[in-house]
Amino acid sequence: MSNIDFLKVLGLEDLNQGVSTGNDWMMTSDEIESMSPVDGRRIGTVRVAGLDDYERVIKTAEKAFLEWRQVPAPKRGDIIRQMADAFRKYKQELGTLISYEMGKSLQEGLGEVQEVIDVCDFASGLSRQIYGLTMHSERPDHRMYEQYHPLGIVGVITAFNFPAAVWSWNTMLALVCGDVAVWKPSHKVLMTATACQKIAAHVLKENNIPEGVCSLVCGANDIGEIMAKDKRIPLISATGSTAMGRKVAVAVGERLGKTLLELGGNNAIIITENADLNIALHASVFGAIGTAGQRCTTTRRLIIHSSIFEDFKIKLINAYKQVKIGDPLLEGVHMGPLIDQAAVQNYLHALEECKVQGAQFIVEGGVLEGVGYESGCYVKPCIIEVQPDFAIVQKETFAPLLYVMQYDTLAEAIAIQNGVSQGLSSGLISLNIRETEFFLSHAGSDCGIANVNIGTSGAEIGGAFGGEKDSGGGRESGSDSWKVYMRRQTNTINYGTGLPLAQGIKFDF
Repeated sequence: MSNIDFLKVLGLEDLNQGVSTGNDWMMTSDEIESMSPVDGRRIGTVRVAGLDDYERVIKTAEKAFLEWRQVPAPKRGDIIRQMADAFRKYKQELGTLISYEMGKSLQEGLGEVQEVIDVCDFASGLSRQIYGLTMHSERPDHRMYEQYHPLGIVGVITAFNFPAAVWSWNTMLALVCGDVAVWKPSHKVLMTATACQKIAAHVLKENNIPEGVCSLVCGANDIGEIMAKDKRIPLISATGSTAMGRKVAVAVGERLGKTLLELGGNNAIIITENADLNIALHASVFGAIGTAGQRCTTTRRLIIHSSIFEDFKIKLINAYKQVKIGDPLLEGVHMGPLIDQAAVQNYLHALEECKVQGAQFIVEGGVLEGVGYESGCYVKPCIIEVQPDFAIVQKETFAPLLYVMQYDTLAEAIAIQNGVSQGLSSGLISLNIRETEFFLSHAGSDCGIANVNIGTSGAEIGGAFGGEKDSGGGRESGSDSWKVYMRRQTNTINYGTGLPLAQGIKFDF
């Protein structure tokens, strides 16, 4: 399918839209061009929001919330089920757009759309399971329980690397909880955001749902900053760098709002002497080069037992020789480009830092040139042998850089893994149950995600996703993460004839 074909199917050919309260698109004055890192070509131009446009979106969302929260949760769930069907219908085209605009392989692009579908299915089922609690009162003739109510407007700020999935994690759960969502996507992937908005809004329109339930405000970083300070938005869910998250946390905290932060990762796999090395190799390579190292869950560190270190290095080197780099839309390509030239410069800067700090390059890096690499965004994945305390190892570089290091005892390996400021995802490869259970114990991994005989990336939507420390502390997608999008209320009902007080307090007159 040509680029023109998939854009036409999604209704994006010659598009000049980017700010929407649903199906109502605003003709704003400013524009941003979407450029593909695959071939350097312009995909389209998207209009972006000014202050007046933003105000219109928020006011429309406020009004829509008053009506949407009255829709019974199972009915909201049925509408989201219809969204799942709509995304199934456009899976191939949307997955192709994601791959072309962001640069991930087509298989990963299609997988991302499947993640949107899965989250819709999860949210649809959740619509009949938004439970509270009933507890016994110490006072006679009293009943106590907890219930959950929607918050209002949920502001969703997303990064470029998962331009559809992370939006769905937040928006579908917010909608099923009775909230309305205002989405500010990364300015690097606005065509994907516009496509998702069109698909979701069409379903809402077919069900006669008012404008403002699901809104889009494309723009630069200033729109995100305005959202963070806006008291009309009780919850800001932001995905991105730790530096960005700190700014959002301060801005929202000053107004005593709520945040859900999904920030950077510096993820490690520990490979013990009892590991299945075939599993270890596949987990390491996919974790390191998937999405060209531009996942928050990318494997950035391998902590390998000294007894197998040299042998495993040879396996890694041979595996990297087989990695195919090129147009991610082509079958058999493992790794596409970085998102843009700024990302390439960050990659090159990290390579220079490694050299200055005395790291040893096992597989050399560099920028690829020539036919097929004209965009200048294609780089070589590299493997670098380091000491755990090297300064560069403490940082998250959003690129395919894999740091390898040795350990002697499992306690040492876990200390190395935990010895960074981030705490998102982690993995241990071992067939020894004592090692795996220790890794999962309170003395083991300090990350929000701890996997055994699985890599650090590729989480399913059913489990709560998120990390600790500089990774933000938020939880999205599965499990009971829906509670973040609601306000908890404790209710006590006195059905007796007297008014006994708690804690045995007497107040007679």
